[in-house]
Amino acid sequence: MTEAAELPSAPDVAREVFGDRFDDAVRYAELLAEAGVQRGLIGPREVPRLWERHLLNCAVLSEVVPEGVTVCDVGSGAGLPGIPLALVREDLKITLLEPLLRRTNFLTEVVELLGLDHVTVARGRAEEVMGSMPPVHVVTARAVAPLDRLATWGIPLLRPYGEMLALKGDTAEEELKSATTALSKLGAVGTSILQVGEGVVDPLSTVVRVEVGESPGGVRFAAKRAKAARTGRTRRRR
Repeated sequence: MTEAAELPSAPDVAREVFGDRFDDAVRYAELLAEAGVQRGLIGPREVPRLWERHLLNCAVLSEVVPEGVTVCDVGSGAGLPGIPLALVREDLKITLLEPLLRRTNFLTEVVELLGLDHVTVARGRAEEVMGSMPPVHVVTARAVAPLDRLATWGIPLLRPYGEMLALKGDTAEEELKSATTALSKLGAVGTSILQVGEGVVDPLSTVVRVEVGESPGGVRFAAKRAKAARTGRTRRRR
């Protein structure tokens, strides 16, 4: 068992960001610092900076998520950014998508403990759930993969004219340039780099936004999506 470092008290700004859900945010931070470290979901060295680098860094993503939409957090891991986003935005319907059982077990425990009725935990890889999971308005991700690879997993899960919001670091601009061709093939019609969290986090959180047109994932995924839909209708008739 790995001994976790001591979790610092929540900064004053966290109370403003999480509002009525502040106590739940504190409990989530405690769970990450305890069970999260013990189960290998987060490194013990991250505990002293859980608030600034993780919870608040993810919560400010809410600034660019539209109202009342469906969200899929791809490769959710320990629930970042999905759970902080859920704590500040109860208007969203969020699916935490994660392939590893030990992580989905942790996520399920957190969701139940915090009473996040607008959050669902799903086990699987993004490429496996297309067709079985309804397309969403927004896909989120953090520290999952380079942008070009992440896009091949996340964009096909979107509804037409949806968007992928990827929390990135200093490499955001470089990754976006490298992924231009891949994004175009996947049906992207617009990209931008956003800075969020003014007055909350320093440095600001960097978000890469990828907007899609009427065929998320491109032609190949449109055919795959149609086939999955036909299969689903056949199963329902039986």
